[in-house]
Amino acid sequence: MDADVIVVGAGPAGLMLAGELRLAGVPVVLIERLERPTGESRGLGFTARTMEILDQRGLLAEYGEIVTSPHGHFGGLPVDFSVLDGIHFSANGVSQAKTEEILAKWATGLGADIRRGWELTGLSDDGTAVTAEVDTPDGLRRLRARYLIGCDGGRSTVRKLAGFEFPGSEPTLEMFLADVAGCALRPRPIGERVPGGMAMSAPIGGGVDRVIVCERGDPPVERDGPPPFGEIAEAWSRLTGEDIGGGDPLWTSSFTDSARQATTYRRGRVLLAGDAAHIHLPAGGQGLNVGLQDALNLGWKLGAVVRGRAPESLLDTYHGERHPVGERLLMNTQAQGLLFLSGKEVEPLREVMGELMAIDEVNRHLVGMISGLEIRYDLGPGEHPLLGRRLPPRELVVADEKTSTTELLREGRGILLDVGAGAGAGAWAQAGPWADRVDVVTASLTEDDTGDVLRQAGAVLVRPDGYVGWVAAAPGESLTTALTRWFGPA
Repeated sequence: MDADVIVVGAGPAGLMLAGELRLAGVPVVLIERLERPTGESRGLGFTARTMEILDQRGLLAEYGEIVTSPHGHFGGLPVDFSVLDGIHFSANGVSQAKTEEILAKWATGLGADIRRGWELTGLSDDGTAVTAEVDTPDGLRRLRARYLIGCDGGRSTVRKLAGFEFPGSEPTLEMFLADVAGCALRPRPIGERVPGGMAMSAPIGGGVDRVIVCERGDPPVERDGPPPFGEIAEAWSRLTGEDIGGGDPLWTSSFTDSARQATTYRRGRVLLAGDAAHIHLPAGGQGLNVGLQDALNLGWKLGAVVRGRAPESLLDTYHGERHPVGERLLMNTQAQGLLFLSGKEVEPLREVMGELMAIDEVNRHLVGMISGLEIRYDLGPGEHPLLGRRLPPRELVVADEKTSTTELLREGRGILLDVGAGAGAGAWAQAGPWADRVDVVTASLTEDDTGDVLRQAGAVLVRPDGYVGWVAAAPGESLTTALTRWFGPA
């Protein structure tokens, strides 16, 4: 074997997965057809859940000061993130290039082997290993690994070579995107519906504006590369009356409203994550975020299987948990596209939606959907509100030292956290046989809130991805059953 795992694609999802695998102690080779990072800003910002998972791995501090906002939108209609506490606001203006730089530094620091200028051209799965044919600067190479993961984007070569079905809707419209310097445009941060389409502009620093434009009525064009800036400038002029033709385009791109999802995220020893598994209208910038969360879910599971600590059936929970998330992603982005990009015929629906979204519970539901905080995996018997959800961020005191639920997850290990159940010695005894993969922590909450959901839970078993797999206060499976389910036999 050249590695236990080959990851294809050095975008955010691939880099995150490589880092997670190294946290689990798994040798990984990441191949990327581009010889160097593009440096393009692309995905700008994070949802609330993505900020949490980056903080779980100690990566959020690498960004320096991040501007957050309680304001967002759903299909161009405003939503208010302040229905949740302030820690859950979304982050704005963070370049995808910065995220790739930080994740690459983290992954290579952990020992990931990133090989740029290596392009996958063929693969075969013989049931015991995957052989990848790769075109490299030094000629054709064959790499062999126990598993291969496609994180190579919406036009995924892995998906095509491995024969994944990718059903969905055909595109009906095309949107242009560009970062343009020297135009000093009036901000349209969530976009404006104008006669004939939609126009969005937002300053992203250094005299550069992010521009997105969509004209209704023009069928999408099949392209071999990015659209010429002149075509984007002409569309912008037709819709807004403004001339950006004299600006300096840093890069351009286009995308459509096609929505597709792989029917399965795993075929034998080949798996998909991120845009390779699902494509959609980039409404609300959710794609990068969902891709990172795919990688977080898959990384620790694949690591446990490769190291022989868990049965291969644990990998099936990756599809079982993340495919429904992808389905909801496609559903909500399609709904937003209809609200935002349709013509006058949609105005009555927008008025009704606007009235509904003024209701706190509706606003909270939509915020939970687009932020990733609503996710609840089906993790077995039990009805506690924390079961299957992410561990909420809380300040803790452990052995007279201040810490947090987030900091406990830095090493990518399981946590049995006792915050008042009196599980203490009993928890140590039951979890002892899993000490090589699960830490037992007795802590107290710094906030004296008797109604806190974590305090009421008493003790929780937390998976390496930060989701709660067992709750002491919830009738259901035993702790030893949950430990075996998520961390393999003792």
